[in-house]
Amino acid sequence: MSDPPGGAALSEFRTRRRVEFADTDLGGIVHFARFFVFMETAEHEFLRALGTEVHARVDGREIGWPRVAASCEYLSPARFGDELEIRLRVARKGRRSMSYAVTFHRGETLLARGTISSVCCLMDGAEGLEAIAIPEPLASRIAEAGPD
Repeated sequence: MSDPPGGAALSEFRTRRRVEFADTDLGGIVHFARFFVFMETAEHEFLRALGTEVHARVDGREIGWPRVAASCEYLSPARFGDELEIRLRVARKGRRSMSYAVTFHRGETLLARGTISSVCCLMDGAEGLEAIAIPEPLASRIAEAGPD
């Protein structure tokens, strides 16, 4: 794993995404389910910024981050061609899990807000998935963002 820029722990991450035609429904607005894909992609990019992946090998074991909860509230429509800014914040960092607060903006307009929670797991445990403590080299690179 490589260190985040400046060696500081990360608590927030921003990315941009242009709405593709395949993201839209017959009404020409982003289909509600696509926001979950956008949140997952932002989470993956956040983990990459920390020097890891959503599936990685740590001490010879495969770890992953299965989702245990996800929600999204829609406030204003996004449309084909819009450029969205996706802001991910570490709302809670537990010993074994992380919860993110995600917002979607078009310029200054807040379009949607969502949450996702993931658990750090051994993917190749004896009984299948096995929740484990977030490995220390990664845990030390992540900080809670604190209240909004």
